[in-house]
Amino acid sequence: MVKEINQKRRLVVVLVIAGLCCGPQAWAGSVVGWGSMSVDSNDFIDGNFVAVAAGGGHSLTIKADGSIVGWGNNGHGQATPPEGNDFVAVSAGYKHSLALKTDGSIAGWGDNYSGQATPPEGNDFVAISAGWYHSLALKADGSIAGWGGNWSGRATPPSGNDFVAISAGWVHSLALKADGSIVGWGYDGSGQATPPSGNDFVAISAGYHHSLALKADGSIVGWGKQATPPSGNDFVAISARRDYSLALKTDGSIVGWGNNFDGQAAPPSGNDFVAISAGGRHSLALKADGSITGWGSNRYGQATPPSGNDFVAISSGERHSLVLKADGSIVEWGNNGHGQATPPSGIDFVAISARRDYSLALSADGGIAGWGENKHGEATPPSGNDFVAISAGWYHGLALKADGSIVGWGNNYNGRATPPSGNDFVDISAGGWHSLALKGDGSIVGWGDNYNGQATPPSGNGFVAVSTGYEHSLGLKADGSIVGWGRDNYGQATPPSGNGFVAVSAGDYHGLALKADGSIVAWGDNKGGQATPPSGSDFVAIAAGGWQSLAIKEVPPIEAEVKLTPRTLNLQSKGRWVMCVIRLPEDYNVAEIDVNSILLEDEIEAERVWLTDEFAVAKFRRGAVQEMLGGVETPAEVELVVSGELSDGTIFEGTDTIRVIDKGKGRNNSPGKAARRLIVKRK
Repeated sequence: MVKEINQKRRLVVVLVIAGLCCGPQAWAGSVVGWGSMSVDSNDFIDGNFVAVAAGGGHSLTIKADGSIVGWGNNGHGQATPPEGNDFVAVSAGYKHSLALKTDGSIAGWGDNYSGQATPPEGNDFVAISAGWYHSLALKADGSIAGWGGNWSGRATPPSGNDFVAISAGWVHSLALKADGSIVGWGYDGSGQATPPSGNDFVAISAGYHHSLALKADGSIVGWGKQATPPSGNDFVAISARRDYSLALKTDGSIVGWGNNFDGQAAPPSGNDFVAISAGGRHSLALKADGSITGWGSNRYGQATPPSGNDFVAISSGERHSLVLKADGSIVEWGNNGHGQATPPSGIDFVAISARRDYSLALSADGGIAGWGENKHGEATPPSGNDFVAISAGWYHGLALKADGSIVGWGNNYNGRATPPSGNDFVDISAGGWHSLALKGDGSIVGWGDNYNGQATPPSGNGFVAVSTGYEHSLGLKADGSIVGWGRDNYGQATPPSGNGFVAVSAGDYHGLALKADGSIVAWGDNKGGQATPPSGSDFVAIAAGGWQSLAIKEVPPIEAEVKLTPRTLNLQSKGRWVMCVIRLPEDYNVAEIDVNSILLEDEIEAERVWLTDEFAVAKFRRGAVQEMLGGVETPAEVELVVSGELSDGTIFEGTDTIRVIDKGKGRNNSPGKAARRLIVKRK
């Protein structure tokens, strides 16, 4: 039964991508992003993190199980950590990353232009630090190893075996000795590599043109440029990066100072923080409950990644992303220079579309909201409440009305925002300089710039979906094959052959396709990794952007224990209810069940639900169940599925087998639509 229900959910994807379905979806899942913005929203649900590290535009964390999660800028693979559960420390550099393993060895990944991501071999390392283009490691014998870019000697540490801590900055390095003194080396243009004398230091941190040290009395000393820390003797941790700094106080609060252009030096209030990390333009903090808080620049989603598995739609702009939650609210991350990643509040949205530097959203009442860059009016959609689909192009927008006509607005160069007349359109797609529309008869119409033939679709009536890139186009046919046309300099207009595709999405210069088996295929420009999708066969939606791609991964339902009564159901009985007791697995709370979500066989809604401390009780109208089972050849044992959702969107399912009899007047035993789906055992 679960297999059939999942297939039904899978088919919804085509409607979502085509813009034909605007209501609540039958599935929800986590968001996976790759390319310039890497993320997996499922990683941030549990909040069981033990360490954080903020890099130039990416972030890393270690989970309690010893595995690493990375997110944010992934242009060099720096946010894609190695697999494994044996990591004890992480360090994020400018565009590379390091991790220390339990056996004392080091793993490196990301940008390796200067060899900074190729650590030395060995199993005697106890600490790591990733800088701009160089890296450092502390050995068990107290000596330091350095590698990578060695400009000004920053990767050439001093000799000796009495070091206890290291810090690799942007262009210089620091080391703390066992006697509490500090040594600095590398570029010293602002005096950042010339530490103060003294033997009472307990921690160090190297930034760009400045350095910090924590003293045994809890005070902070700074040197170099922008290195004036706050006064006080109640500090327990420090973090310097780029041109700002953070400090953690004994009461669990955080203080920030220095450059605050992106808000990176303005930490949140609170007294429950236990660790801090300053990055290029963003900051991270670990809370006592194991959750992570981020602030500052979120251009790559490095500060506030999406969390959860209750997402139902996705859309990706040039450098920002949108996701629609099951409750109708919108979450965004990425570049917010024009406000394109600051969605409106509300929980009544049913569709989203992002492109270039602006975004659109369709509300349940048929109205459209727009935000972000608006110099051509692209973020100012027309008023009205009769729209059913939206599409954001580079500088223009399109909307499909309930009567099948199309409205366009924004920059109208080459007529791209002037759609053809008619009332027989069922899908729209706004590209870089051109537009496409799918008609009810399966044919495609194009308009706007046609320099590369992108607005001249192939003839025929076999198309079910369209998608436009910057100067190329894609069409999905009813037979599951894909056709591409227009500019093909990266191969973006040459989709893979085959007939097993159910959805397509054209990015600026790359393309994605979802296969019927739930896997993703990509092609075209891959400089940012945007055309290298994750493996797996559990994806249900795709969205190709400029330098990044998104997909929704269906989260497998948790297995619930369900018990239906009566155990024997007479199709002729006059009782009012079929009752069901639902028990969740031990790690889940019954109080989190959404009482309005419980369904029998994915179609019969529970009339009422009670929640107790240990289980839920749902009652279904007996007449509806009898009608659904009409046509089952009796007597028989029938397996029924009861499903629902938790408040965070997690789906649960359970099955139970009841005996069905038909004591009474004779019935038509030809299986009905619902009955044909049931698992029946004749007795």
